[in-house]
Amino acid sequence: MSTRGLTTCLWFDGRAQEAADFYLSVFKDGSRGQTLHYTEAGPGPAGSVLTVEFEVNGQKFMALNGGPQFTFNEAVSFVIETDDQAETDHYWSRLTENGGEEGPCGWLKDRFGVSWQVAPKEVTELIADEDGAKATRATKALYAMKKIDIAAVREAHAGE
Repeated sequence: MSTRGLTTCLWFDGRAQEAADFYLSVFKDGSRGQTLHYTEAGPGPAGSVLTVEFEVNGQKFMALNGGPQFTFNEAVSFVIETDDQAETDHYWSRLTENGGEEGPCGWLKDRFGVSWQVAPKEVTELIADEDGAKATRATKALYAMKKIDIAAVREAHAGE
């Protein structure tokens, strides 16, 4: 049985290095690993970047320059649990900058098409409240948002 953990491979069309650099700039505790280059064996141009390994928030990734055959979609997303509004705002603004797209309920796509959910821990607790009326009010408020406003969900939960 392997004890090495898992690495998420993200397929890019020539932008693996750019993507790794971007993600390392967004997350404060990132680190870069090995970068491999195509050889004369191809299929990419010899010397161009094949893969870039990096780690952010304890998650290992490999950015692969695989070509145009595959693209990202919302079937896979990365959830960032945040502690407060400042952290929520940081990830939201950084990941949507330069061509990212806002989505509903804390979902977004970054400029590479990778889907993310910026999810404040408190909001998750509010929509899971055992008091069904409070949870319903909080959930309705959440559904009306793109970037999550923790105070507004808190107010809806309280009935204000």
